[in-house]
Amino acid sequence: MNVSTRGRRLRSRAATAAFVCAIALLSGPSYAAPGAPGPGDGKSIEDIQNELNGLYRQAEVATEAYDTADVKAAEQEKRLASLHKDLGRTENRLDDLHDLAGAAARTQYRGGNLDSTGIQLLLGDHPDHALDDAAQARQALRNLVTVSEIQQTARAELDRQTDAAAAKLRELRSTRADRAEAKRKIEKKIAEAERIEAGLKKEQTRELAQLEKEQAQEARSRWTGPGSGGTSTGTGSGGGRTKVSGAAGKAVDFALAQIGKPYVWGAAGPSSYDCSGLTSAAWAAAGHPIPRTSQAQWQGLTRVSLDSVRPGDLIIYYDATHVGMYIGDGQIVHAPRPGRTVTTAPAASMPILGVVRPGV
Repeated sequence: MNVSTRGRRLRSRAATAAFVCAIALLSGPSYAAPGAPGPGDGKSIEDIQNELNGLYRQAEVATEAYDTADVKAAEQEKRLASLHKDLGRTENRLDDLHDLAGAAARTQYRGGNLDSTGIQLLLGDHPDHALDDAAQARQALRNLVTVSEIQQTARAELDRQTDAAAAKLRELRSTRADRAEAKRKIEKKIAEAERIEAGLKKEQTRELAQLEKEQAQEARSRWTGPGSGGTSTGTGSGGGRTKVSGAAGKAVDFALAQIGKPYVWGAAGPSSYDCSGLTSAAWAAAGHPIPRTSQAQWQGLTRVSLDSVRPGDLIIYYDATHVGMYIGDGQIVHAPRPGRTVTTAPAASMPILGVVRPGV
């Protein structure tokens, strides 16, 4: 066997081996083979939890950024539609003025007087007060040029505003597309987090649940707001809740009725929610619509101190990328993250940025 033939065979065997390995990687299970390191092997349960929390936090930040871009683009679309409508009305008025000016010129050329009714309809604030003599009609005719110039100026300004609004909408749509791309990247991290959770051993899953339980108990002890001294502010220790009156009570009732529904990116009900989707839907149901996103809720609603928080208020977390509704006794109801459902939790279980109060 010559060197060339032997080389071709070796290359053929290497290619075959690489192809078999690729097939094994693509078609094999996502978890490690028995005896191989698993998703959580070599890590403490605290390390695993930190990794999961980090992935899910990134997902929530991306969700709020996307929701914000989506809301801004939708608002700009409405503004542009309104400007187009105003522009159409202005153009119709200009056409009417042009027709009236032509009729006036033709009438004056023939030496007659123009019927004042049409002028009154176009120029008067009160059409029922008809021009009653020729002098007023002639004065109105003299005003036609002035009014027409004003309308031309108004149309030019509307043109400018419409062009600017259209440019802003293009920019917002581009931002929304960028956010959507960022969201797709984060979804890959969510898939990674889900793979890690799915690959945990039963004992690790139990340890993780126990760790979360201990952390929740610790968070309750850290609460410094109303009820921290043992006084009741809305929910009883046995899970019952003192009725909250007014719009806040309706908002709390609505939010609590959503418990068990899944967290879904960008959802605002009725079958699923993200964090700000839940709070905005609850207050809308109470008859007091509020901004859609947690950042807008933090920026646009009345801020109150943590010491004066009451049921129905919204507690804003991190850098305004998460929100929950306070229900009393140091508890919130919220949509926590992908893979979880709407639930209650200690209000101090996450870093608190501040508190805002809708309906005031």
